[in-house]
Amino acid sequence: MNTARNILEVIGSSLILLLRSIAYLPSLPRQLGRVFDNCFHIGYLTFPIVAILSFFLGAVLALQTGYSLNSMSGAQELIGRIVGLAVARELAPLITAFLLAGRVGSSITAEIASMKVYQEVDALRTMQTPPERILVMPRLVAILFMMPVLTIVAVLMGWFGGAVVGQHVDFIGLDPTVYWANLKSVTQFTDVMNGLIKAEVFGFVVVLIACNQGLITRGGPREIGFSVTRSVVTSMFLVLLLDYVLTRLFL
Repeated sequence: MNTARNILEVIGSSLILLLRSIAYLPSLPRQLGRVFDNCFHIGYLTFPIVAILSFFLGAVLALQTGYSLNSMSGAQELIGRIVGLAVARELAPLITAFLLAGRVGSSITAEIASMKVYQEVDALRTMQTPPERILVMPRLVAILFMMPVLTIVAVLMGWFGGAVVGQHVDFIGLDPTVYWANLKSVTQFTDVMNGLIKAEVFGFVVVLIACNQGLITRGGPREIGFSVTRSVVTSMFLVLLLDYVLTRLFL
């Protein structure tokens, strides 16, 4: 009961923070430097992890699918279709959002929570510099640019991982030409777009929750760790909840 109430409180305070941050959008031209810095932190430094994990995600999916279909003659050709749709519509947005929550979200919460605990946020307010303008809004804008890029990388690497396993694992032995032809035959542009829309929503929520959790941190340095944990857990819970809602809408 307390957990549900805490999550509802976090959602409520996050929505208020979002409205306050949107009010500072007209100052975006003066915050472009911070936006680019966050694009580098969120996108460039996350890129290798997303690429490697997505490759193995597609590889494992192809391996499990190939093993399950091994007894059915000719069914191995379905691997391209299964990997193509599953990665584009579901797995790539989810794995990217989870990586974002664990790596970027925790980092953002720790940074802002430290500033809050050591009264740097209060100092900003004293100097008539709202933290929503320089700490929150640039990060929300940056994630809107970087999340589609990371998700496209995840989709391509997941498909490539499936192709490598399909070709080189003995009990599958799937011709890459057949794999890509089957993948292309069922995976439409709308499937990729649905995945990108999901990823955009997930990324926005993860960064918003991370910023909010940092700003509502109270107490001493020990609370920083608790805030990071709450940020990651809440983000993952909301990502899964939104995934169900969006999947239901897109069906």
